[in-house]
Amino acid sequence: MLKKILKISGIVLVVFIAALFAIPYFFKDQIKAKIAQAINESVDAKVSFADADLSLFKNFPNATVGIEKLVIINKAPFEGDTLVSVGELNLKMSIKELFKGKDEPMNIEGISSENGLINIIFNKDGVGNFDIALKDKEKSTSDDKSKPLSLKIQNYKIENFTFRYIDQGSKIKMVIDSLNHEGTGDFTNSKLDLTTKSTAKVSLDMDKVNYMKNIALTLDAVLGIDLEKSKYTFKQNKALINQLPLEFDGFIQMVEAGQIYDLKFKTPTSSFTNFLGLIPSAYSSSLKGVKTTGDFTIAGFAKGELTETTVPKFNIEIASNNASFKYPNLPKSVENIVIDTKIINETGILNDTYVNLDKLTFKIDQDIFSAKANIKNVTVNPIVDAALKGTINLANLSKAYPIKIDKPLSGILKADVTTKFDMASVEKSQYENIKNAGTMSLSGFKYTDENNKSMNISTALVVFNPSTITLKQFNATTGRSDISINGVLENFYGFLFKKQELKGNFNMNSVQLAVNDFMTSGEPAKGKTEAKKAEAMKIPAFLNCTLNAKANTVLYDNLVLSDVSGKLIVKDEKATLQNFKTSIFGGNIGLNGTISTKQKVPTFTMNLGFDQVDIAQTFTQLDMMKKIAPIAGIIDGKLNSTIKLNGNLDAMELTPDLKSLTGNLLGQLLSTTVNSKNSTLLNALGSNIKFIDVSKLNLNNLKMALSFDNGKVNIKPFDIKYEDIKATIGGTHGFDQIMNYNVKLDVPTKYLGTEANALIAKMSPADAAKLESIPINAMLKGSFSNPKISTDTQAALSNLTTQLVNQQKEKLKKQGTSALSDLINKNTKAKDTSKAATEKEKNTQETTKKASDLLNGLFKKKK
Repeated sequence: MLKKILKISGIVLVVFIAALFAIPYFFKDQIKAKIAQAINESVDAKVSFADADLSLFKNFPNATVGIEKLVIINKAPFEGDTLVSVGELNLKMSIKELFKGKDEPMNIEGISSENGLINIIFNKDGVGNFDIALKDKEKSTSDDKSKPLSLKIQNYKIENFTFRYIDQGSKIKMVIDSLNHEGTGDFTNSKLDLTTKSTAKVSLDMDKVNYMKNIALTLDAVLGIDLEKSKYTFKQNKALINQLPLEFDGFIQMVEAGQIYDLKFKTPTSSFTNFLGLIPSAYSSSLKGVKTTGDFTIAGFAKGELTETTVPKFNIEIASNNASFKYPNLPKSVENIVIDTKIINETGILNDTYVNLDKLTFKIDQDIFSAKANIKNVTVNPIVDAALKGTINLANLSKAYPIKIDKPLSGILKADVTTKFDMASVEKSQYENIKNAGTMSLSGFKYTDENNKSMNISTALVVFNPSTITLKQFNATTGRSDISINGVLENFYGFLFKKQELKGNFNMNSVQLAVNDFMTSGEPAKGKTEAKKAEAMKIPAFLNCTLNAKANTVLYDNLVLSDVSGKLIVKDEKATLQNFKTSIFGGNIGLNGTISTKQKVPTFTMNLGFDQVDIAQTFTQLDMMKKIAPIAGIIDGKLNSTIKLNGNLDAMELTPDLKSLTGNLLGQLLSTTVNSKNSTLLNALGSNIKFIDVSKLNLNNLKMALSFDNGKVNIKPFDIKYEDIKATIGGTHGFDQIMNYNVKLDVPTKYLGTEANALIAKMSPADAAKLESIPINAMLKGSFSNPKISTDTQAALSNLTTQLVNQQKEKLKKQGTSALSDLINKNTKAKDTSKAATEKEKNTQETTKKASDLLNGLFKKKK
């Protein structure tokens, strides 16, 4: 009996499990249809989802409807903007909901979602992109017709969401990232308690100024909800801003005009630990074991309506008096901390908000630093009035607070600065309205980065003038380099607050400047196990400055440049070099050009002038010149040249990509000698052309022109003289050193050997004089290291033989023609009046025969 019961139970269990797998397939189309119907009857937007599925296992004994890749895209006036994007959306419902009729609504009891984006935008006209609900007149269904889906929520949950809020009119941008939120409550009741848990990171920008960046927020709260009145009351709650605790009391109510706020908030404790908890996590450390004295409190309220024209009145007070803190295992403490800050709005008009940092002071050892600032007129035209005064020993910062840096700082910072300005003047560059005074200095500063590159600033002095900020003095060393800079910043506040260009004019002097000291590297620092990812070098888009530079010595790669001077203009992600001059390779180089990193592939344009530079050094140490003209070690002497070139740059190191080079070169060789023994090509040429001694080639004052493109160099034909032999050389070679050259030689006959001269000896002196030289061609192929050389010397000798035969033939023709003419004239002049006509005919026939015999005799001599 027991076996039978178990058998029946097993069969039932198998059938039940099989049904759980099978049911989703029967109801899948019905569910997709109801979801599509619910969406189409509710929103005026482009909605799509990849798939909808049903599972009876995720929340058994409840059913779960899963929607994949749900996207809602706005129509005009936000055409193409994504309002909502959800990777996965799950709807939980009772299994019995699956068996309802076609026109009966499915009741949704729970919602969960992952990897979503909600993108709220208000345009300049105040229109929001979220108002996508169909208006009553647009609905095709009547009010009494049942809806396909009905919300009777008991719980909900969202994970890894991003919420963006952009108000283009007021220039406000808020991003809530890494948002995780869940709530439990019975929404079938008009009044309920909703238990919620939330975590997120918040960033806030207003009018291009960043006020918060990735501030961590946590809120665990019980909210009393009145659905009929749309009222949400804070009951039990605990919030954290980074590690700063806050508690809320009061309510928020939704009304037709907006929202009504009646909220109070405060820190539940007054320990100064609260302040340390407010520091962003990127710069904070564990608060365990920290000793504090004094207090730190935040308290405030917000009361009133938030509408299109008003905000709630509010008052936020941040205060601390004579506080201190000391971290365990650190030798220094921060003492005499006083904070007195208020953020107040007394009218409900947002522009009337003002911020008063009435006092901020602290002391480390004997160094006291203080600051104060007032900001008003915050939305129309913020007005800032601020002052800094005091001394900070930077070495003490890491001794008093666990700053996350690889290497400790050192140096003394002193400030005594006051400033007053309004943002409109900053934006319009109306410097006369900006009032600055005072100085700021840094001395003995030393910093070492993660790649063990160190910067030492012995002195830096900044003077704040009414309309400008002057870098009076800046002396620093790094690696093998020293620099001294002074100049003027013209738009510091515009850069700082409005993200405008940073304008300036500077002068720089250096005894020695090693370019590599200022280059970033993707190599791992000593002791590091992982390499930092190399990044493409970019000229900052915000820079608009001019630098007049002089340096006794500049070290660049393997080059040593002396007496360097020139002007560098940086603007629009482009660096322009003007009148750059340097002594190198025993001569001088002048340069004008540009480097641009605005496009994905950096580009450059350059005009170079070489004056009396040493050929061997130039074509050995400059890889670009080595590719253009591989003559290093072959020719000694000097070079004058102008080079125009452009091309692409390596994105990491900003060095020329030789394959992309395009340009031309005009050059003149001076005081040159040829080292033929160092040249495989010249030795091969000498072996093939016996009458030329390549070691005696004279290239002095040789002028040549060449162009290059797509990795190939084209040399315009040029002439050289070797003793009394003229040579014309032209052709091409690639940067891969494969060549295709032609050398045209006008060779005097005396160099052509006994065979040629024996032929010439048979000529008359007059004919021989006409053959001063014979043209011979040499073809140079292969590579410079493995040349393939051929000449047409034998063809030239064959041509000479043919020419000699033709001359002899022509001579004999002329001799025969002359003899024939004489004979005819002689017989014609003999007059025999006594003979009859028949005798005349006989004489004519004899004359013709003699002429014919004479011609035949002449040409038989050639046989």
